[in-house]
Amino acid sequence: MKRIVWISVGLAGIGLAIQLVPYGRATTNPAVLAEPTWDSSETRELFFRACADCHSNETEWPWYARIAPASWLMKWDVEEARSHFNVSEWGRKGNHGDEAAELVRKGDMPLWYYLPAHPEAQLTSAETARLVAGLERTFGASEANNNGHAEGSASPSDSHDHDPHSH
Repeated sequence: MKRIVWISVGLAGIGLAIQLVPYGRATTNPAVLAEPTWDSSETRELFFRACADCHSNETEWPWYARIAPASWLMKWDVEEARSHFNVSEWGRKGNHGDEAAELVRKGDMPLWYYLPAHPEAQLTSAETARLVAGLERTFGASEANNNGHAEGSASPSDSHDHDPHSH
């Protein structure tokens, strides 16, 4: 029994100590600089429901975003996501909107661990299909998926490797 108490006290001490690490607790959003021209208000609404917490400067930071280690993961995830694709900084180099539809279609986005805490981001199959179609009309399709069905891309075209585990 004493061993369990000491382990509990030790874990509580570690939990308190990691709160002193400042990374992740700053939950202010940068300004929205420019947004893409969406193909429809529905695409924008579905995107903001399922994707914008990570892929825009309009992140809604929940209360647990201020508590380590959850704050570390959330801060890193949002920074990584924004670096690949950020609708609030549209027009900047390296904004890979052309990959958005394919990642949603394949089920790689939203990330599996985001969904339990954000049930509003869980789209129905019909909503997912409409979002994918709208993303293709808004941003175009990635070259790997572009068989002439996309109408073009509003994003700058860069060659790059994409890690499906990042945003």
